[in-house]
Amino acid sequence: MLQLSVVIPVFNEEESIPELVTWITYVLKKQGFSYEIILVDDGSTDGSWEAIRTLAANDQAVKAVGFNRNYGKSAALDIGFLESSGEVVVTMDADMQDSPDEIADLYRMIKEEGFHLVSGWKKERHDPITKTLPSKFFNAVTRLLSGIQLHDFNCGLKAYQRKVVKNIHIYGEMHRYIPLIAKWQGYSKIGEKVVSHQPRKYGTTKFGMERFINGFLDLISVSFVNRYKKNPMHFFGSLGTVSFLTGFIITFKLIYDKIQGLRHGLSVREITDQPLFFLALVALIVGVQLFLTGFLAEMMTSNNSRKSDYSISERINLER
Repeated sequence: MLQLSVVIPVFNEEESIPELVTWITYVLKKQGFSYEIILVDDGSTDGSWEAIRTLAANDQAVKAVGFNRNYGKSAALDIGFLESSGEVVVTMDADMQDSPDEIADLYRMIKEEGFHLVSGWKKERHDPITKTLPSKFFNAVTRLLSGIQLHDFNCGLKAYQRKVVKNIHIYGEMHRYIPLIAKWQGYSKIGEKVVSHQPRKYGTTKFGMERFINGFLDLISVSFVNRYKKNPMHFFGSLGTVSFLTGFIITFKLIYDKIQGLRHGLSVREITDQPLFFLALVALIVGVQLFLTGFLAEMMTSNNSRKSDYSISERINLER
């Protein structure tokens, strides 16, 4: 088995890819690693795939998967994890802002210190304030909600034990929450390492406010899925119980007040004329619907097959 798999998602990085692969190859050969470099082209519209094919034709250690269209970074990492064969899997971005010189220390922390996952921390960043400030806020909220004390959840430079990447499935924008997903899968020994952050040499940032907003939506999603995917009735049943009991209590009170009024000869409005009656009716119906949703969710089987998730146009140097 190879010591290292380096997984790199690529989207419109034709200028940086040849230089980055050359840099990685130089570092890993110098340090004596057995390795593979897996480039996952996420539907690039420039010459990235042609550059990757040239690199792979000249070096069997360079392997590649090309998507027919853009699926996102999480999809690229997911397929890269699936195809990897190294004892330790290292991920990094294709824009050359992550330094391959950090790989050896990340590998050592996994192999010698026993971490399941080590995340890079770009303590000193070479990014505009429009990117760094939202990132700080995002990381603070994620730390608060997840209980994982990492400074930089979104750092592309991470290292994993092989068993971790083979037992997690990511999609959407959930690559930001891999430490959280790993923790919920039982891989709780998570470390952090300060890494150097290089100024962007080629291209432009892919960061946008829509990714910031989607990131928080995915945090809610991944929290819900990982907590309730095995027992959805615990979530829907709890809400259904609260709603049904609320409706039942209101209905009981309305009937009780009506009976007491009649017993004492008082003029009492008809139950159906009171606004509370309709509130109770809605609460009862919603409660029943939530129960039914929980039952249906419990009965549904989850299909987690990753082979058919993405339309792949070509594989290079990867056996199937």
